[in-house]
Amino acid sequence: MSPDVDLTAPRSEGHPLRQKLLALDCRLFEFAAERHWPAAGPVLPRLSRSANHGLLWFATAAAIAASRTPRGRRAAARGVASLTLASLTVNTLGKRSVRRDRPVLDPVPLVRQLKRQPITTSFPSGHAASAAAFATGVALESPAWGAAVAPVAFSVAMSRVYTGVHFPSDVLAGAALGAGAAFAVRGLAPTRGQLAPSARPRADAPVLPDGRGLVLVANTAAGTADRVRALRNALPGAEVVECAPQDAPAELEKAAARAVALGVCGGDGTVNTAAEVALRHGLPLAVLPGGTLNHFALDLGLEDVRDLAGALTRGEAVRVDVGRFTSGEQRGIFVNTLSLGVYPELVRERDRWARRVGGWPAGVLAALRVLRADRHPLEAEVGGRPHPLWLLFVGNGTYHRMGLAPGRRLDLADGQLDVRVVHGGRHPALRLLAAAVAGPLTRSPAHAAVQVPRLRLAGVAPGTLLAYDGEVAEVHGEVTVEKLPQALTVYRPAVIH
Repeated sequence: MSPDVDLTAPRSEGHPLRQKLLALDCRLFEFAAERHWPAAGPVLPRLSRSANHGLLWFATAAAIAASRTPRGRRAAARGVASLTLASLTVNTLGKRSVRRDRPVLDPVPLVRQLKRQPITTSFPSGHAASAAAFATGVALESPAWGAAVAPVAFSVAMSRVYTGVHFPSDVLAGAALGAGAAFAVRGLAPTRGQLAPSARPRADAPVLPDGRGLVLVANTAAGTADRVRALRNALPGAEVVECAPQDAPAELEKAAARAVALGVCGGDGTVNTAAEVALRHGLPLAVLPGGTLNHFALDLGLEDVRDLAGALTRGEAVRVDVGRFTSGEQRGIFVNTLSLGVYPELVRERDRWARRVGGWPAGVLAALRVLRADRHPLEAEVGGRPHPLWLLFVGNGTYHRMGLAPGRRLDLADGQLDVRVVHGGRHPALRLLAAAVAGPLTRSPAHAAVQVPRLRLAGVAPGTLLAYDGEVAEVHGEVTVEKLPQALTVYRPAVIH
């Protein structure tokens, strides 16, 4: 008898309930192994192998993102993030905490068994966790895409029992862990439903059943062809004018002369121009997202043609605030943001290099040049004393940070300017990063924030750059920024889906 093993010692049987559950699990596994699964033979083993290392889900995410809709891209990103968190949890905690052996393959027909058997422990199922995490993450952002992915995710989970590599309880535990990971990701980065815009003052707007009376100007440089095509299909009576960006202001003026409602599809600058024209002509504005970020449309709750078409055909609209700035003879409006300091400098540098090296490289090069500069981009008088500033940001409405998600405006009619300042000093890059991470309401020696209805800046040097909704201008003396409360009527569906 080996001195290391005492065969006379009583063997621990564990908790009776645990033993019963394990016995039931084994019986369910054997029952599944004995059953005939119609049409599963040629499908489930291949499906199981395709999900190794998450390859199936990464490919699915790429296909969803290729739909080129904001909702699809967000759903794909959320699915991948949920899958990543689930995989990390399974591999770092799950399989190390419960070292359960894999099932014995004797009851499983040879034709079902995988050619390469996994060597990790059995509990919980990583494949089931990844499948449930991806499908749940996608469904939380887009129920339609979630419904399409769910049968595949269920089949992958079931394939692990079918091929004999997991007990049923391994799969159930993995699926529960994966779903939990998706909800954890939602806690860090809220879905569109959680960021739904609040109720805003309703406005009377013309009902345009088939879009007749809408004249929409589309900026062709913003890649709007697909959106315009979808709009024409949804609203055959609408008139659409496609033009180059330099022609947009003139085309918007012409459109306003004959429109019942003025429409626009393009980036922030084009939307800004359309809003200014709509204000002057007293027309309701219809915004079809067509740019890269679409801040104004998304903060309104407008995401695609379906949202806009529904609002137009039902005459649903709201009134929103508009920001206005003046500086000498220079004046303008903004529907998103206005800024002075490092950001306008960065935009100018980026535009200088963009034609030579391309957009993204130009942006990186501009950031490096601006942040490494010794001088402060902006000086202004605060309390009668000059202060060096790296950034002055003014938002049209209060920006809220939700979890780790970027700031969003939940109310575009709150009557407030969201003013944030990054003070001058050493290490500008670190200061700007700290301001971005800390959030809009944080007070510190490096940055501050306040909400006010009006702002006046004196002592700004003539020629200082000012950026508003992606456009850049030079200031000429004192800068005044104020709100025009509920000045603009914008189509927006009463119920956001």
